[in-house]
Order: sequence, then C-alpha cells, then structure tokens
Amino acid sequence: MSAAVQTALAFDFGVRRVGVATGSRFTGSAEALKSIAVEGDARFAAIEKLIREWQPEALIIGVPFHPDGAEHEITKRARKFGRQLNGRFRLPVYEVDERYTSVEAQAGGARDVDSAAAALILEQFFREHS
Repeated sequence: MSAAVQTALAFDFGVRRVGVATGSRFTGSAEALKSIAVEGDARFAAIEKLIREWQPEALIIGVPFHPDGAEHEITKRARKFGRQLNGRFRLPVYEVDERYTSVEAQAGGARDVDSAAAALILEQFFREHS
C-alpha cells in the first residue's frame, strides 16, 4: 500500500517537459532534481538513469484537473505516462491531484518550475499517505 512507500521519485508531467523530484517519507520533504526536456525513448532513458541513481520504491505522478475537478486532455496524457512508467520500470505508480502546483512553484520563485512542482506533488503525496 502507498503508506509503506519510504522513498519516491515524483513527476510533473508536461508535453514538452517533465519535472522530477525525489524525497523521503522520513523527512516528509522533497528535493527538486531537474526537468527532462526530451521526448519518447530519450525521455524514458533519462528517467531510467534517475531511477538507477535514486533507487525509489515508487513513482508519483501529478495528474492535472480543471479547477472544478473535470478531466482534460493533459489528464489523460499524464495517466498514460503513469502507465508507461509502471510498464517500463515495474515500480508502483501513484497519482496525486496536482492542481495549482506549478502556480505555487512559480509564486515561490522557483528557477525550474517543473521540478519544483514535482517536489510539491511528492510532499503532497507524503501528507496524504502518512
């Protein structure tokens, strides 16, 4: 179950960039790592490198919704990305509602908004599953 997850990589999915963060339940915090600005197999190769480096127990993906909770095109694409992560890396994938994380990261002055949003997604996951 998700409550057992101690270490994770989180992803803020975007069509052009995917923000990545790592974190630990022990600290309850996350660290923005980088944004991956390549697509297709090159994107998954970059993710594989991060998985080998950080050895996460699970992958957390931010799934965007409209303010009223309705799904949109990127919601479907983010979920597909989550399924691809699970299929390629055989790690559990958990979804987090990521409404407003990019706005919050931007308001906080993040230099890399995508990876900062991924850190917020991961911290939210730890709060919701503690």
